[in-house]
Amino acid sequence: MLKDNERLDLLIKEDLKIIQNDDVFSFSTDALLLGDFTEIRKKDKIIDICSGNGVIPLILSHKGSQTIEGIEIQQQLVDMAQRSFKYNQLDDRLLMHHMDVKNVYHYFKPSQYTVVTCNPPYFKDNQLHQHQKEAHKIARHEILCKLEDCLMAARHLLKQGGRLYMVHRAERMMDVLTEMRRVNIEPKRLTFVYSKHDRDAQTILIEGRKSGNQGLDITKPFYIYQEDGTYSKEMKGIYYG
Repeated sequence: MLKDNERLDLLIKEDLKIIQNDDVFSFSTDALLLGDFTEIRKKDKIIDICSGNGVIPLILSHKGSQTIEGIEIQQQLVDMAQRSFKYNQLDDRLLMHHMDVKNVYHYFKPSQYTVVTCNPPYFKDNQLHQHQKEAHKIARHEILCKLEDCLMAARHLLKQGGRLYMVHRAERMMDVLTEMRRVNIEPKRLTFVYSKHDRDAQTILIEGRKSGNQGLDITKPFYIYQEDGTYSKEMKGIYYG
């Protein structure tokens, strides 16, 4: 089942295995944060864009029994995700689409989903010190997919009142909020994520609602580590339940 340089890692809280390959893609803490931040309701129809190796669909599968779809442009990651779904006997309700998010208009009817999740490429394509491996560049830099592409795709996929859940770099918060409002996805809930109490925010978690009313809730900050370098109580909850 595993191919060269691949391994099976454990999602401890969910008791699921996921195929990873450091030469291609391995999920980060941000994916775990996004999965925890995403609220799932019984009748939600869910799709994850920029899905990578399918970590978000796997995490969300633990929150309900719905079918969950994913969209990913890199064929190798799609293959890894599909084998992970099959290994966990979830391939009957976790589905991957190998496609560019810019093509959702051609393959998906508008307004079909109540939840869209997205862990997009964070860094602009002209940023210095890019990853050297092509697969890492595509996953982390806006080479094939920009923030506005993700948000336009989310607007197309979401029903009126549907929710977008996104994780991004704190330094790009204004880009995220401005672009969300431009595409008629109103920012509704924002969490700042810090590595420690004495550090600047490194990540944001944002929930938006298509055609939502104005009004943004700023939740209490999330700290990954305690002062002694061990995981915070909240982070342990995400990892271990």
